[in-house]
Amino acid sequence: QVHVVESGGGLVQAGGSLRLSCAASGLTFSSYNMVWFRQAPGKEREFVAVISWSGGTTDYSDSVKGRFTIFKDNVKNMGYLQMNSLKPEDTAVYYCASRKYAGTFRAPALYDNWGQGTQVTVSS
Repeated sequence: QVHVVESGGGLVQAGGSLRLSCAASGLTFSSYNMVWFRQAPGKEREFVAVISWSGGTTDYSDSVKGRFTIFKDNVKNMGYLQMNSLKPEDTAVYYCASRKYAGTFRAPALYDNWGQGTQVTVSS
């Protein structure tokens, strides 16, 4: 059974940085892509970033491009989202998910294995 756990969220001032982690059991990231979504209060879950199962391709939402970096460590079986130059509008619960042998899919409906999320709050 696949189990995904996000961590690394917290409270940070605008302009600061955080690194989110995604730990997965029951799957190996060398065969899975990894995607990050976020959901702010009263808003729908939105795509943030994705890395293909091979690690060769990444995709980012326009709102985070140039500030966030997604990467995987297949040896540690961990995924990460490095977030720099954070803005108050980045405040949300961040979720990771994975799909086997998937590319850079953005649609939440394509993912079955979700974590509980980690809260990121950026103060102005």
